[in-house]
Amino acid sequence: MYRTAPLATKGMPPGIPHIIGNEFAERFSFYGMRAILMVFMTTALTTHGGAKDLMGEAEASKWMHTFISAVYITPLIGALIADLWLGKYKTIIGLSVIYCLGHLALALDNTRSGLFLGLSLIAIGSGGIKPCVSAHVGDQFGQSNAGLLPRIYNWFYFAINSGSLISMIITPWLLQHYGPHVAFALPGVLMFIATVLFWMGRNDFAHIPPQPKKFVEELLQPAFLKSLAGLAVIYVFVAMFWSLFDQTASRWVTQAERMDRHLFGWELLPSQLQSINPILVVTLIPLFSLWLYPAIGRVVEVTPLRKLSVGFFVAIPSFIIPAWIETQIAAGALPSVWWQILAYVFITAAEILISITCLEFSYTQAPARLKSFVMGLYLFSVSLGNLFTAAVNSWIEHNGGSSSLEGAAYYWFFVKCISVTAVLFIFVAMFYKGRTHLQAEQPAS
Repeated sequence: MYRTAPLATKGMPPGIPHIIGNEFAERFSFYGMRAILMVFMTTALTTHGGAKDLMGEAEASKWMHTFISAVYITPLIGALIADLWLGKYKTIIGLSVIYCLGHLALALDNTRSGLFLGLSLIAIGSGGIKPCVSAHVGDQFGQSNAGLLPRIYNWFYFAINSGSLISMIITPWLLQHYGPHVAFALPGVLMFIATVLFWMGRNDFAHIPPQPKKFVEELLQPAFLKSLAGLAVIYVFVAMFWSLFDQTASRWVTQAERMDRHLFGWELLPSQLQSINPILVVTLIPLFSLWLYPAIGRVVEVTPLRKLSVGFFVAIPSFIIPAWIETQIAAGALPSVWWQILAYVFITAAEILISITCLEFSYTQAPARLKSFVMGLYLFSVSLGNLFTAAVNSWIEHNGGSSSLEGAAYYWFFVKCISVTAVLFIFVAMFYKGRTHLQAEQPAS
């Protein structure tokens, strides 16, 4: 019989190692696949007869961001399945199997039909488990160890980026030397390992059972609907950050192809540059948590909304730099990859301020039975951001060479978007009023 409430303990819950191990392997699988997707579509996509069937930059960007958008739409479906029917644990296990099948399709079929099938299954599996995993982490904590939540979400993010870092280095190398079959197969193996690791932790987890009636009651409470309206406004602003951030897997990759990529005597592959982000994340998280936040906290209170507000402003230079790089390339220069690394510093700092903060903030603002649902709504902001980017690239694709968003103008357009977002969010943060909700505890004995 599984435990149905978190233990009343001041230490870390017993199921945390299984969750962290699962997240490491699952993120290896997702980001390893995503790291090579843009290069695969523009250099290795074939027909069933074996002939090349390559995409242009705008078309591949449209596919990439449509896929990422789908990955972050399905969390709402996964959340409803978990909260109304199966519970988080069974939802995660079931959709993980679908996730594995998606990787298998990509590894076996390198055509557009294989690409569509594989990405569709991965979007259902990966997206469906996202809100459940994030909420499942918080479900392991009660009032006794609630103070450890910020630390565990930092470790959660550390696992995400450790897995993605390794995969972003390995899978581009496999694609170049062994082809797409092998390169897509490795992420599939890691997803299978992730599923097994999570299953092994079943007896250590707190399994919060689904209670559909209470779900509907909490969903329709006027206080929650008011809170949800406030969260929805915040998520619309956060969507613009994701519109910028996820272009590190599309436009930034193709821009890197036209840069001097030598780093300490070693020439990086364009898609390997994405590994700079997780390297910076695992470096900056301790710096922010142990030094920056406490130092600022001695002067002014560090609240989630203030972190978000600062994060939007920090994101602005991350696209000013690529705009400058594009101007140099158009002038015939070969800019150093160090410039793109500098852009990664800004986008990663913004990610820590916005993404980690939203994970913790979304969980604490949701009533007990609506944790996965609210996580799904937050993740929908990622979908909105990528839909916006996909729409921009679709417009460019249909206008061909006559588009007014070619070259540096493309990046300046997004600089304007995030700048307006940053200024307007100041007023949102001033008027938002929230309320913290945590799970009830079970005695440690």
